[in-house]
Amino acid sequence: MRTVIYPGSFDPFTNGHLDIVHRAAKLFDHVIVAVAKNEGKGPLFSLDERLALVRDSIKGQANVTADTFDGLLVDYVEQRGGQAVIRGLRAVSDFEFEFQLALMNRKLNERVETIFMMPKDTYTFLSSRIVKEIARLGGDVSSFVPARVVNALREKIASQPKNP
Repeated sequence: MRTVIYPGSFDPFTNGHLDIVHRAAKLFDHVIVAVAKNEGKGPLFSLDERLALVRDSIKGQANVTADTFDGLLVDYVEQRGGQAVIRGLRAVSDFEFEFQLALMNRKLNERVETIFMMPKDTYTFLSSRIVKEIARLGGDVSSFVPARVVNALREKIASQPKNP
């Protein structure tokens, strides 16, 4: 069975992420969306909340599951029996950083391949950071994220203390 890991913070999970998942699911027998602990980024949503939002977003896709991981990605890939890692590239600016990560992962474990996928052109401008900023400013993010994520963003932002 060919298994691919799609790692990320997914804070929050966007339609661009979902597009990559849909297309990876056509190429691989099993796609694991691996939500990284990555507390260094100061996520808006907790690890459990991000996992729940991803699981809700991928419901109905028989060969896609979601999980969490902490530590080296290549170790997680080995643990889950994966052959490759999928990384999304929105623009040329993403490439340099992603290329460095791919080379480092190859150095750590040459059996793990990295595959770069571009989202549909309608999602190339999307990032979790931009979605959060629009939501914080009261903008409509419903065309950028799955419906459950829209509601979660509203609830999370409403529960945060307001800056004076």
